[in-house]
Amino acid sequence: MATKQRSRSRRPHGSKDRSPRFVEPVLDPNWQNPYSPSAAERHHNQRVVRRFALRRRLPVTIAVEALGVVLLVAGFFTTLVLSVVGVVLIVGYGFFAQRDLQRVARRGGTLGVQMLAALPPGGDATERLRLVTVLDRLAATFGVDNVSAFVVADRGYNAALVPDGANYSLFVTSSIMSDFELIELEGVVAHCLARQRLGLLDRESLAAVTNLNDDARQNLAGQGKTYRADEVAAASIRYPLGLANALRKCARQRVTPDSFFVTATYAEWRWVFFDQWSDRPESDLSDLDDVELRARALEEW
Repeated sequence: MATKQRSRSRRPHGSKDRSPRFVEPVLDPNWQNPYSPSAAERHHNQRVVRRFALRRRLPVTIAVEALGVVLLVAGFFTTLVLSVVGVVLIVGYGFFAQRDLQRVARRGGTLGVQMLAALPPGGDATERLRLVTVLDRLAATFGVDNVSAFVVADRGYNAALVPDGANYSLFVTSSIMSDFELIELEGVVAHCLARQRLGLLDRESLAAVTNLNDDARQNLAGQGKTYRADEVAAASIRYPLGLANALRKCARQRVTPDSFFVTATYAEWRWVFFDQWSDRPESDLSDLDDVELRARALEEW
């Protein structure tokens, strides 16, 4: 009995002698990284192209469908042939309209060929190898395949990733290759690849090759989308200041009169470029696409 009593007395007493309770961490299954492109975000940008094509055909669609309905109704009161014609008209138009929607969506795929013909080749073998090396590493990070890299001769700082059929073409000016540090070049290339991850390339390239006014081009391409691509790129390379420094250099540049980035073609294609306002003489901090504003945002990140 005494032994049992002594054994009981040695047991810990009170909360101060108890070890801390282990609580297993539980991850929220609904949590999403705000800097990673979501599937919903990519699908929204892809649907913009389809809605644009549908709006372009809307007057014809309304006219054809109205005629088809009239023929259907008339066939009930006259002859069945009119109803059959109405059905064939509606179904046939729907088939050809679907093919036209796909054709419009693929129209931006010609931009790579057009840009290759418009921009003169530049850079030496060392610069091209440097660009390809950076691209290969970042393409694996972003999961983008089939990208061809080109250095183009121009004194302005700019770059663009555009569709080239089923593949992609990356254009970087020789001035970036000669004047930008490695981490700055990585920021520029990462930004271009981030646009592909966000599903922006189709709508931007379609805006470039379609006959529209400036406001309509901007609405189709998406105002402020470069700001979002900066977030995705900086989070991926994990060094916002590299991209911010690249934007700072773009903000300080003044393109020369012989540069491509003061031409009318650039004004049509501007929405596919890293610096969409190379020809803007002063910064506009009310515009999310302005390089000065984008640099400041990354510096405060």
